[in-house]
Amino acid sequence: MSDRVFRRRLTLLLAALLGAAALALTLAPRATQAILPVTPDGQPVASLAPMLEKVVPAVVNINSKTRVRVRNPFVDDPLFRQFFGMQNAPRERIEQSLGSGVIIDAAKGYVLTNNHVIEGADDIEVELGDGRNARAKTIGTDPETDIAVLRIDLDKLPTVAFGDVEHLQVGDVVLAIGNPFGVGQTVTSGIVSALGRNTLGINTFENFIQTDAAINPGNSGGALVDVAGNLLGINTAIFSKTGGSLGIGFAIPVSTARQVMESLIRDGRVTRGWIGVEPRDLTPEMAKTLDLPVKQGVLIAGLVENGPASEGGIRLGDVVVKVAEAQVNNTPQLLNAVAALKPRQTATLTVQRGNKRLDVPVTVGQRPPTRPVMVDR
Repeated sequence: MSDRVFRRRLTLLLAALLGAAALALTLAPRATQAILPVTPDGQPVASLAPMLEKVVPAVVNINSKTRVRVRNPFVDDPLFRQFFGMQNAPRERIEQSLGSGVIIDAAKGYVLTNNHVIEGADDIEVELGDGRNARAKTIGTDPETDIAVLRIDLDKLPTVAFGDVEHLQVGDVVLAIGNPFGVGQTVTSGIVSALGRNTLGINTFENFIQTDAAINPGNSGGALVDVAGNLLGINTAIFSKTGGSLGIGFAIPVSTARQVMESLIRDGRVTRGWIGVEPRDLTPEMAKTLDLPVKQGVLIAGLVENGPASEGGIRLGDVVVKVAEAQVNNTPQLLNAVAALKPRQTATLTVQRGNKRLDVPVTVGQRPPTRPVMVDR
């Protein structure tokens, strides 16, 4: 190859490389904008700091203390009592638990958190980001959704606004705010990984937002917010084999938390519908064995004697496919649909009984505080 041909080819190669570099620089700003979060009106957000300056102060640290009476295991041994003079009286130990909470009412000082953060606590202290501390009073708790409402007596409290989870989509950018491991206020970011997660065995009523924003012990009760700073959920649990974040966190949707909160503030408890059944998810194997024309639904495996469903005409082996026109494909959907009904109202349960589709009216009862004993009939 002559020097002239070589120089010509080298010139063309360099020109091509420079052109590619120029094209990359031209497209770079657009690519950067594509991965940044956007505001509700579609404008890219360069920094979340201005929003966080308003929201972070409304997320508080919660320190709960529980007095535990401990009895020495050797106290009943006469020999040990003779030599060491042990007394029969049990000793007291203080157990501490750290978590987070969200201020949702400045005038009345209401703080939303998880029930497991303050469950059984004798003393609850709330610490704000500005350094103020206050003892909290428990307004109400709901273990079945893991929601609790506290009240503090301080003025000029920051608050966070409720968001709208109805339009939340997988892929939306979210931020988790809380006090992981007690190190102090921390913000992590991620996206919505899934919606409507249930059958996790965490709560009785489950409808979780799943996110890959880092959530760790101590984040419980903290805020999951959108890029505008609106509250989307209460961070509740992580899936982890090590105790640290693996990118699978769960938050209670704000719609559920708000409904429970309002009931706790108004009545001190949550009133839910109940029909007295033992449900089982219908599997394809069950459907084939029972020769049913449906593949999804909830099999009635047990009935509470003289309970609402039994009195209404529901039978063992019925498969519930609808509750008050709401489609039911699995047990969590049945529990949520029935719980949303008001006690003493009559609701229509659509069931598959063999080859027949029936509408059965049932007068809804009030869900008891403990799980009733199921009996076959």
